[in-house]
Parts: sequence; C-alpha cells; structure tokens
Amino acid sequence: MEDRNQFIEKFRGEPIGNITEQSSADEIFQNKTLRPILKLQNDLFIEVVKNQISKHKTDFYHFPVEKKMAYIEHIIKNEVKFRNSMKGIVISLFTIDEYKTYIKNSSNLNKRMMNMLIERIKNQIQLFEVVES
Repeated sequence: MEDRNQFIEKFRGEPIGNITEQSSADEIFQNKTLRPILKLQNDLFIEVVKNQISKHKTDFYHFPVEKKMAYIEHIIKNEVKFRNSMKGIVISLFTIDEYKTYIKNSSNLNKRMMNMLIERIKNQIQLFEVVES
C-alpha cells in the first residue's frame, strides 16, 4: 500500500495554497489534497461536464455566459449521480490516510470540494463556447 500512497503523492505534486500554523485541518486538506487533485484532473472534469451537458440535450451552447455558469452550478450541486461521479474522480486519488481523514469530515470536505470544482469550471467557461461533435 505504501507504494500506491507514494506514487499518488508524487503524481499529484506539491500543495497549492498557503498552509500555516493557523490553518485549520480542513484548510490543510484542501490545499494539500483537494487543490492538487482538482488541478490534475481538470481536463477530465471539463470532458465530464461536456458529456453531461450533451446528455441533457439543452441549448446550453447558445445560453448567455451567466446562464451557462448557473447551469454548471446547478448540475454539480443538484444532480446527485453526477455530483457523486465527480467526487469519485477526486476520491480515487486520495492516499489511504487522506481517505481516513476525509471520512471523518466528509460533509464539510465535500462542500469544499464541490465549491472549488464549480469555481474551477466557471473560470474556464470559454471552453464551453463551441459545440463539439
């Protein structure tokens, strides 16, 4: 198991954001674990969201930017199966110790994870401008 944990930590890279003595356990987890995973998995998240949009057969690509952002937030926050799929993409890159930490406070960490993911996708809204075949 140690090989997997070492591989994952090396693969994900360094923490993103400040970690200080005043940082809460959730902030440390966010910057040490969640942010690097979200960055690493970014391209996959974009494709997963595009796929979800295509499954809904909406006129998403013709929405104004504000409506696109609201739609993305809606599908991530309100579609349980989709949200759980997104969480799985993140959780699969946890080490065993990180998973043990996560399950102790999964509700708060899930909120952080999904809010960061929503903001990450919204910040790349330009990638959702053109309909892809």
